[in-house]
Amino acid sequence: MHHSLAALDRQLRLLGCKLIVRSGPSLAELEEIIKTSNATSVYWNDLYEPATRERDSHVQSALQEQGIEVLRYNGSLLFQPGRIQTNDDKPYTVFTPFWRKALTQLHLQPPGPAPKAIPSVTGLRSLPLEALQLLPAIPWDRDFYSVWTPGEYGGHEQLTRFIEECISSYQVSRDRPDQQGTSRVSPHLHFGELSPQQIVWAANQAAIAAPGADSGVEVFVREIGWREFAHHLLFHFPHTAERPLRQAFEHFPWKQGDGDDFQAWCRGNTGIPLVDAGMRELWNTGWMHNRVRMITASFLTKNQLISWRAGAAWFWDTLVDADLASNTLGWQWTAGCGADAAPFFRIFNPVSQGERFDPAEAYIRKWCPELAALPSGAGHAPWKFAAKTSVTGSFTLGVDYPQPVADLSQSRRDALEAWQKIRG
Repeated sequence: MHHSLAALDRQLRLLGCKLIVRSGPSLAELEEIIKTSNATSVYWNDLYEPATRERDSHVQSALQEQGIEVLRYNGSLLFQPGRIQTNDDKPYTVFTPFWRKALTQLHLQPPGPAPKAIPSVTGLRSLPLEALQLLPAIPWDRDFYSVWTPGEYGGHEQLTRFIEECISSYQVSRDRPDQQGTSRVSPHLHFGELSPQQIVWAANQAAIAAPGADSGVEVFVREIGWREFAHHLLFHFPHTAERPLRQAFEHFPWKQGDGDDFQAWCRGNTGIPLVDAGMRELWNTGWMHNRVRMITASFLTKNQLISWRAGAAWFWDTLVDADLASNTLGWQWTAGCGADAAPFFRIFNPVSQGERFDPAEAYIRKWCPELAALPSGAGHAPWKFAAKTSVTGSFTLGVDYPQPVADLSQSRRDALEAWQKIRG
């Protein structure tokens, strides 16, 4: 947020104005700005999280009572929530029919030209950006900046790289954490540096320019559709940010995220290489590959039986693209308790997933360098080789790398047993 706002201020200054930074109750600050600038209208792009909707409705009512015109727009989604409904005018809870109907109503326009100048307003006081204290006191995020370029320009550069280098093979490469096959534009979407309209327009233009990219474009745009679906669900079911959509899971015997096993998961010390690699990637970069997000979430909720709420809270604190709607959908989907959810009995096996999607073990060895002593082919399940000293050489399980916090087979059986108890 700090660096994104700094980049926005630099761009505004090139156009003849500057960013005004204020802190305090939204309505009071807006009223003071309106009085100082003699403004007659207030414009904003809507956000749709429950708390934000409540705040903005209050601000709109108060300003309109004072004779101020309020104009609100949708800039963060393809469709305003509530627009895509079933034929019975009810909200969808399954993605495929939702997206099928949404595509029939998707009519994109090319992005308009950026302004060449913006007039400044004198007399408006502004805090220095540093006053917001957005930067951490301890620079735990120091490695982020070799990965991300906050700001609109950084977002457009990332989108251009993806379209030129990856989109044509996206339907295959998106599942490979050992490759740069995903778009990585989600942080720029979250902070409003790119809009979904811009992204989908650019992707569709790529399909026109290179017909062979059609399948990759279709799959990529469908992922933007999942983001739309997440906001659609949170809009209609705001309780899902804290409670499961499927009521039966209110009674599931989740453990809370307050034990050593949860801390091992957070720190990437579970002894399961693909899970640990993902959690360490998250801590060091603020991001995790999407397939690995599903695998780490499945391990937490189904092999460790720790509540999806604990996992969602950790992702919220550590992801640079931590979007409330998408985070909620993803965790409830994996835990089996949300809309269009993966069945609870679908439990990702991190060993077979790793062997399939990280076959050369490049991803796990990058983030878990302790595994370097193992021979090729041993990295995804080091416990299978720990007793074979002639094979592992100097590698000692429990010393060089953690013992697994859960037996994958037994914990799977325990999860299914717990699930059977609530089915009735």
